[in-house]
Formats: sequence, structure tokens, C-alpha cells
Amino acid sequence: RTRPYDYAGVLAVFSRTMKLNIANPATGCQKKVEINDDSKLRCLYDKRISAEIQGEDLGDEYKGYIFKVMGGNDKQGFGMKQGVLTAARVFLLMRQNTSGFQGHGRRKGERRRKACRGCIISPEIAVLNMMIVKQGDAPLVGLTDDEKPRMRGPKRAAKVRKLFNLGKDDDVRKYVNTYRREFESKTGKKKSKAPKIQRLVTANSLQRKRAERSVKKSRIANKQAEETEYRKLIAIRVKEAKERRSESLAKRRASSIAKKA
Repeated sequence: RTRPYDYAGVLAVFSRTMKLNIANPATGCQKKVEINDDSKLRCLYDKRISAEIQGEDLGDEYKGYIFKVMGGNDKQGFGMKQGVLTAARVFLLMRQNTSGFQGHGRRKGERRRKACRGCIISPEIAVLNMMIVKQGDAPLVGLTDDEKPRMRGPKRAAKVRKLFNLGKDDDVRKYVNTYRREFESKTGKKKSKAPKIQRLVTANSLQRKRAERSVKKSRIANKQAEETEYRKLIAIRVKEAKERRSESLAKRRASSIAKKA
């Protein structure tokens, strides 16, 4: 007697499920979407990180949208790594502070072999991170209908200029107050804090650089002068040593001649 074949169980095993983390930089919102349809997932396979995907391939609700692949994780949690042109999991020799290996507490120059997933999307990918590059006509609930402003702004001066579309002559310090936040300290005092601008070029910083450069040049000049004086002194000492040696040799010759006579 044969047992009936469980087709539903087989289909459940072979059905693919992928989670898409879609982010919208314009509004600051993020949404998780699960896709179980293999016909929709096939458009993602063999694509790489930083590839652009048309929204129509994922569904009619995404018509007109363009998504960019930013990364992902496989079913075991290993992250995708840009530049590794394979869909399989590989073991790379990584150094400290690279993607996939932070290397806290390691010795200087130490490298470790770590596992990571390649940058090509395959059915083994469980979570895929995407970003909206171009918005379509229809709004998406949780992505385009709401707006979540950034709590903390950029700190680097170049990035602040890029965010507010400023020129080189504009003062960056005026625009940091946009992200100034007020809070109450432990003692009950009201305080405000704004991002500290990094790599800010001011008149004081330029003057400091000029002073450091002049000090460096003076050190080099003093070192060169001391070196020339030292060379002269060495030459004088060598000359005196030669003269003393020649005098001692002359005395020895004279004494030897006097003894023979």
C-alpha cells in the first residue's frame, strides 16, 4: 500500500521567501515587505549590489519606482560584501575595520579569515536592503505618506554644504543650528546641543597651519646649519689627526736613522 504524496508540503519547502527592507531617504521612512512569489523574485536574481531594479517587476503598486540594491544577508545571517563577484559564501582574509570584520581587540596588522556572502543576489538571500532612487506616481503607505526628520545632522563641513546646497563662501556654522536640540540635564538645567563641525576651515585654523609650517621650516634650517657645522668640525678633527700621525711617523724615522748612524 502506497502513501499519498504530500504535494502541499513539497511546495511549501521549495517556495522562496525574501524580505525587502525598503528605505526612502527623502522622507526618512523605512518599511519591510515580504515577497513569496517566485516570478517576482526572479527579477532580483543575478543582480549585484548597487544595481537598479524597476518597481514594476515587484508588483503593480510599485509602478514608476526605481530601487537600488544596497546590501543584504543570507539565511544564516552573513552579510553581502561589495566587490566579491560570486553568489556563494566565501572565506576572505580580512584586515581590521573592513565590512564584515571590525576586529576589536586584535593586534596591529592582524588579519582573520571571515565568512561573507558575495555581492550577487541568489535564492540563498533572505533579507535584501533597497533604497528608493525614483518615486512613482502612486504613494506607498509607510514610505511616502509620512515624513521623519533626521534627529542628528551631519558633522563634516563638506557634508553640511552638500545637505543645504551651500557654496564655499557660505558660513556653515549658521546652518548647524537647524539640528540644535534642547534637553534637560541631570541637575535640572536646560541645555542645548548642536553638532560639532569637523574639518571646518577658518582663519584661525589657517593661521595655525601657517605657524606650524614656519616652525617646521625653521627646524629644518637649524638642523641643516648644525649639520654643516658638525661636518666642518669633523673635517678639522680628521686633519689634525692626520697631522699628528705624520709628525709621529717623522719622529720615528728620525730616531731610527740616528740609531743606525
